[in-house]
Amino acid sequence: MIYAVVGLLISVSLFSIVSTSMIQSISYPDLIALIERTRYVSTNSAELENDFDGSLMVSSGTAKFQVSRLRDIRVDTKSISGKVDVQSFSEEKPGLLRQSVKFETIKDDSNDTTRQIREKLDLARIPWAFEPGPSMLTQAIWFFLLPVLLVTAVFMFVMRKMGGIGSPMQFGRSRGKLYTHEEVGITFNDVAGIDEAVEEVREIVDFLRHPEKYQKLGGRIPRGVLLVGPPGTGKTLLAKAIAGEAGVPFYSLSGSDFVEMFVGVGAARVRDMFQQATAKAPSIIFIDELDALGKSRAGNVPGSHDEREQTLNALLVEMDGFDANAGVMVMAATNRPETLDPALLRAGRFDRNVLVDRPDKQGREEILKVHVKNVKLGTNVELRQVAAITPGFVGADLANLVNEAALLAARKGKNDVGQEEFNDGVERVTAGLEKKKRIMSEDEKRRVAYHEAGHALVAYSLPNTDPVHKVSIIPRGIAALGYTMQRPEGDRYLMTQPELEAQMQVLVAGTITEEMIFRDISTGAQNDLERTTNIARGMVMEYGMSRMGRVNYREGNRSPFLAGGSGESFGREYSEQTAREIDQEVKRLIDEAIQRTRAILTERRGALEALAQRLIEVEVVDADDLKRIMDASIGGPRVVPGTATQGTVASTASNNAPTKSVQAGS
Repeated sequence: MIYAVVGLLISVSLFSIVSTSMIQSISYPDLIALIERTRYVSTNSAELENDFDGSLMVSSGTAKFQVSRLRDIRVDTKSISGKVDVQSFSEEKPGLLRQSVKFETIKDDSNDTTRQIREKLDLARIPWAFEPGPSMLTQAIWFFLLPVLLVTAVFMFVMRKMGGIGSPMQFGRSRGKLYTHEEVGITFNDVAGIDEAVEEVREIVDFLRHPEKYQKLGGRIPRGVLLVGPPGTGKTLLAKAIAGEAGVPFYSLSGSDFVEMFVGVGAARVRDMFQQATAKAPSIIFIDELDALGKSRAGNVPGSHDEREQTLNALLVEMDGFDANAGVMVMAATNRPETLDPALLRAGRFDRNVLVDRPDKQGREEILKVHVKNVKLGTNVELRQVAAITPGFVGADLANLVNEAALLAARKGKNDVGQEEFNDGVERVTAGLEKKKRIMSEDEKRRVAYHEAGHALVAYSLPNTDPVHKVSIIPRGIAALGYTMQRPEGDRYLMTQPELEAQMQVLVAGTITEEMIFRDISTGAQNDLERTTNIARGMVMEYGMSRMGRVNYREGNRSPFLAGGSGESFGREYSEQTAREIDQEVKRLIDEAIQRTRAILTERRGALEALAQRLIEVEVVDADDLKRIMDASIGGPRVVPGTATQGTVASTASNNAPTKSVQAGS
């Protein structure tokens, strides 16, 4: 309302200023002379009497003009106004006639002057009216109050503009976005492959719908539910499904939304978020990527004013401070639970930890069914088979796989998506884009062929390896000039010591083959050697699979869900001598793997040559071609005599089901 009033006043002021600039100013003597030279036949007539021309030549500076037809006179205490016709006689605009031009004449406020003007106007039969001028109060409002209102309006406008998201005036406001269950539009029917996690949270939905059922028995809603699991498994999707099923307000924001450069801002946002949620209880607050906000305070200096620490303290107080039956529940998702502060994970804050893990074969099939609803599938597509060849894939990977298959089918001009596109999509997701147009020299092509043939031969000859699905010397991805793809026969959750040793032998087979054939090695084995070293170091430092004994020497706490995640490092807790022994043991394991690999390649040199030549000819060898070449070249048992079998050693190691099982070489 105030903006409308001030806007009207500003418009009136601007109009007055513009109008004033268009008014013709006539001096008082000139006005008296013009009145004396004007006399109409009657009051309402525009015709002049004889001997009266009703005009007067006046000047203003260097400009000369003639004014005539004086009419519509208004007299007040300080001025006289009306209308005249003005004809210019200046050199710039000679003869220019303007009709009905407003004029104003300033006069003194004496009664004699006013009486004189009235008498002359009556004598000249010019219609006139008396208008009292503005009062002192009106003038005070016009000249003093209007500027104040104008400044106030400008200030309020600027403050409102500064009050948007990200502005300094809104630092303390929560950035959480409110969703209703209609806006979310996701239910448990849209969540597949994580049935255990869904069942775990159904009780929460039931509590939000029927709280009296639990409260009459003394139960209370869990104050916090923490969703943990690898990236892409559907933690955020599960939280949305809870909001859609419960039918309550759902506040969604990221942990980084609380963190700012200025100390105290994050804490204010936490308090504001809980105030909003409590006002709309029952409701859910969902904080994605909680590790950005709730990292452990163990490494902070005592007494420091760290913004993240103060924000975390505010969250701890709010979660343990609002009423037990307020109906506000905090949900959070993270893939780094090992970095969270212990005070945040205790009972009374996050009462429940729900694991959203990688789906098994049946779960992957259910996820694929959800993602292919809008995809036109061919008659030969078997989703069960697609689920079988994608061990370790999470929901996001499977969604990407379905999209890649659809794009490949569209690129080929097909009317539906077939099994071939899904197979090619798996290779593209795991190994990268195929680069058929990359030109390699014959020497490089031959080296890559022998390198990959070495990987495939050793993988085929050992009992504790995954079956070889395809061998190719067509470049893929960023740096792979060739690859050997192995596909597990099922989901694996443990790995034995012989299996890890077999993996090392397969990885070093490429560089050993180059050494045997070309008498030198290339840079193509860099990734193979890196992975081999990581496996050997894990056997020594984590799994107790070495002469160092059943001792864990790993530094820091590694993430159970992030591949290669190192977590926080707490410093080395063993001596320099032990570190030297660890390095020696790692080298011993790798040297033994190299020795065994060289023995396999030497014994089956003929099969190696045959496979390499076939790769040079056709560039891609699948599992059937590989078996045919091996059967024709080996002429004996498939497994190399003297190699260890899976049941030889009972030691086990945890396996996080990697999504890729590709030996990329050269």
